[in-house]
Amino acid sequence: LAMLLPVGVMAAGGGAHLDKAEYDLTDKASLQNGAKLYMNYCLGCHQTQYQRYQRTFADLDIPVELGQENLQFTGEKPGDHIKSAMPAESGAKWFGAPPPDLTLVARVRGADWIYTYLRAFYVDENKTFGVNNEVFPDVGMPHVLQELQGVPSKTYEPTMVDGELVDRYVGIKADGSGELSAAEYDTAVLDLVNYLVYVGEPSRLTSESIGRYVILFLLVFLVLVYLLKKEYWRDVH
Repeated sequence: LAMLLPVGVMAAGGGAHLDKAEYDLTDKASLQNGAKLYMNYCLGCHQTQYQRYQRTFADLDIPVELGQENLQFTGEKPGDHIKSAMPAESGAKWFGAPPPDLTLVARVRGADWIYTYLRAFYVDENKTFGVNNEVFPDVGMPHVLQELQGVPSKTYEPTMVDGELVDRYVGIKADGSGELSAAEYDTAVLDLVNYLVYVGEPSRLTSESIGRYVILFLLVFLVLVYLLKKEYWRDVH
């Protein structure tokens, strides 16, 4: 428990409330849409260099030809690792630090953190990219999904507190200029999270399936070993 504590603290981030990401690794349509969103909006800066295109295509039931046409943009081969074309030096110059590799981000940060983070950007004219983030304050990253969500701002509503009318913060709300509605944007972000969870452990479903058979085998083996033990100790007694 003591060893797991630092991981829990890291996943929680700066103490912001995290919304539950109800992802489903068996939903191939969600994973395919998540892969499309990642390749179009994230790969320009963030790579997943420990994952190959071909593995992604195979696991997500994407025909290789279709994947090359729609998910590979700079002449990569299916067997290549998924790498960003942006040099690390340029990333450090533009953003203050090289954009991190996202292969294991879901295992380090947690799905809930990513899901909340991508829905927590809001307008802040004092920042370089004009936005800030409630989950990761002062993050040096633009809101790359803004064309989908619209322009998000902090919203307030008048509320009576101790007989005085004050503005109470109620959350972040987009202005409706995005390509997606609020519900559709949440679904799109969940698809992207689903894909990042898959990338962090591509063999997870297979491992869980094998694990169930292993546990069943061990239970049966336990019965046989117990009976064998009884047989041996019968002679001793």
